[in-house]
Amino acid sequence: NGKKKETKPGCPVGFTLASFSLICLSPGEIVVNEVNFVRKCISAESSQDDLWGKLICTNFKVSFIPQDKSQLSHLLLGEHDIPLTCLEQVVTANDTKGKKKVLGSNQKLKFNPTELILYCKDLRIIRFCFDEAGPESAKKVCLAIAHYSHPADLQLLFGFEYQGRRYHASKEEHVNGSAPRGGLRTPIFDRPSDWDREIKRTGASEWRVCSINERYVISLSLPEYIVVPVSLADQDLKQYSIFFADQRIPLWCWNHPNGSALVRMASISDPLQQRKIDQKVFTAITKSHPQRSEVIRYDLDKSLPNIQDIQSAFVKVRQICVIDPFEESEERWLSSIENSRWLEYVRAFLKHSADIVYYLDGKNASVILQEEEDRDLNCVVSSLVQLMLDPHYRSLIGFQSLVQKEWVMAGHRFLDRCNHLKKNEKEESPLFLMFLDCVWQMMNQYPAAFEFTEAYLTVLSDSMWIPLFSTFLFNSPQQRAQHLMDFAKNKAIPQGEEQAVYFPPVWDWSQQFSTKDQTLFNNPMYVGKGAACVQNGEVKTFRRTKKTYSSTLRGTPASLRNGLKIGEDSLTRRGSLVSELKSDFSPVKDESPSERFFRDWFSRAADQQGLLIPLLLPSHVALWKLYFLRWVPEACIPKGGPITAYHKLSQLVDEIEILQSQLRQYKGPSGSTPFPNPSRPLSDQRRMYFKAASPTPPDFLTSSFPFTPMGNLCRRSFQGTPISKFLNGAKIWLSTETLANDSL
Repeated sequence: NGKKKETKPGCPVGFTLASFSLICLSPGEIVVNEVNFVRKCISAESSQDDLWGKLICTNFKVSFIPQDKSQLSHLLLGEHDIPLTCLEQVVTANDTKGKKKVLGSNQKLKFNPTELILYCKDLRIIRFCFDEAGPESAKKVCLAIAHYSHPADLQLLFGFEYQGRRYHASKEEHVNGSAPRGGLRTPIFDRPSDWDREIKRTGASEWRVCSINERYVISLSLPEYIVVPVSLADQDLKQYSIFFADQRIPLWCWNHPNGSALVRMASISDPLQQRKIDQKVFTAITKSHPQRSEVIRYDLDKSLPNIQDIQSAFVKVRQICVIDPFEESEERWLSSIENSRWLEYVRAFLKHSADIVYYLDGKNASVILQEEEDRDLNCVVSSLVQLMLDPHYRSLIGFQSLVQKEWVMAGHRFLDRCNHLKKNEKEESPLFLMFLDCVWQMMNQYPAAFEFTEAYLTVLSDSMWIPLFSTFLFNSPQQRAQHLMDFAKNKAIPQGEEQAVYFPPVWDWSQQFSTKDQTLFNNPMYVGKGAACVQNGEVKTFRRTKKTYSSTLRGTPASLRNGLKIGEDSLTRRGSLVSELKSDFSPVKDESPSERFFRDWFSRAADQQGLLIPLLLPSHVALWKLYFLRWVPEACIPKGGPITAYHKLSQLVDEIEILQSQLRQYKGPSGSTPFPNPSRPLSDQRRMYFKAASPTPPDFLTSSFPFTPMGNLCRRSFQGTPISKFLNGAKIWLSTETLANDSL
């Protein structure tokens, strides 16, 4: 066009404003502020690998647009993008003046920043330098990022704008004004039919769907429809509800084939009513059992860490994995991880879940999980127990239905525990991440028993910080229903339209990933219903011949007296927890029934479609490296790690599926020339991400695949800036108090 290209001194040769790629904006997304000639720090050793580009703040994300276009695999986020909800702290610094500040909403910045460091809830730390950028533009973009990452109200989260625009844009595609659940196959459990199917699937014939909480008239934190014993009348439930915390009457979770039931409930606030209500509830649950077996109450508040303990352990393990120097000796590093108590708590949750499995499966007894509010520890343990007992929940759809049932609809406080509005740090706690870590431990020990991969679990954890889905935004089904009803009115969405259509849950993965990328969720080793196997030269579909239920835990459940757990006033320390676990399974004279039960289970080959209980010695419980270390450049293994095995297995499974498909294509009489079947599936519809056609490993494989550590802050000292002391002196994610007391 004849105009001279604008360049800046210090930038790479040929670098111009025109070199920037255009930002991709989602529906309803607007650019709030931006600054050019920003350097994203890649290496601590030198700046030669740093990326130059434009830093942009929108009402959804912080976006860095490099000079060279990066590959976009996520449909909503680029490789260098961070959702505003994912930001933990926004830190600015001026290395020449020796100043630094943690920015909040509506704050002023009295100095021009030369550096911006973003601490993210997914454990990334991103550093930008403004040495070539305009000082006023740099200041404005920093203030914009801080302001928009602290929304004053839930309705200001970007999802409420995005889904409204998206709904109206796709309205023409709806049939008669509505779409069937947005194409979802995962049950939402917001209607009686979903619960009815679950009752029939588990054979819980003595349980019924109860609608006394319709319109949330009994409890604001329970779903509208719950499952209760047939023998308990609605009138009795209404009468008892006032004595439970938040009126949370007992909630059915699952039924064992032997008739035992898993039930969860809140504590009873009135001690005088405790015995009377216990008798009624216990009697009703006993009647629901074919053998009228006993009912055992398991108080999780007395036996597991509280939410503050879990948060504290997570903060420590995050410090070790993300901020502390990675060059320390392996022995010291591993002992630091152990001292954080995170893995100890993982073992504790798995151990207590296995104890409950023993009662349900080994003793044929029904179990009531009790927690003061029934919204935190109960979510973790009830989910793990069902995962161990029921292979359905180890399939992808089954697992999603488990999370929907035991977390979303049961009223886990996702809004508070994730601290989306950054208003109350005391309520923040990674309960859901603790659950996912426990699931990963089981996957790590029984890799063929789960249909999904660790990449799926990691993506699911990351989705908590993308505020576009209804799954992780609310504290209860009632809060969700109220906000989405207001949202529908504001966006002129017709009454009667299903919420799953206009504000979908996270299970609509097509919003985030292409069909091909979703194949990363598929475990090639999975042995489940419908999975193909080769037997005696024939391709057959896996069928379970017998429903086998047993368990595995090298330890004895705590003693019981009158159905109540005793002797566990606090969580046992690491040494005593380990001492409970036997080192072998040899019979002994004083072997308890539970020890015998676990030993018998271990003596048989594990049935991938039967009961599974994890091994719990410290050597069996490992750090979930893909989650905790995926952003650490020093910890990445190029063309190595679990992804190498995944790559090879995917190719083998893909080759088998191609051969099966080719066999099915030929339909001719015996002895005649077969002819191809024209209804051959397209190659991009195959189940595996890596295809058999590419025998050599791709260049982009690292142990952190499909995530890239590029651009995460290296923890070595930075020359010429006080930010190194600033980081090294911080205990963990920086606070205003830390900064005020820090001397340079």
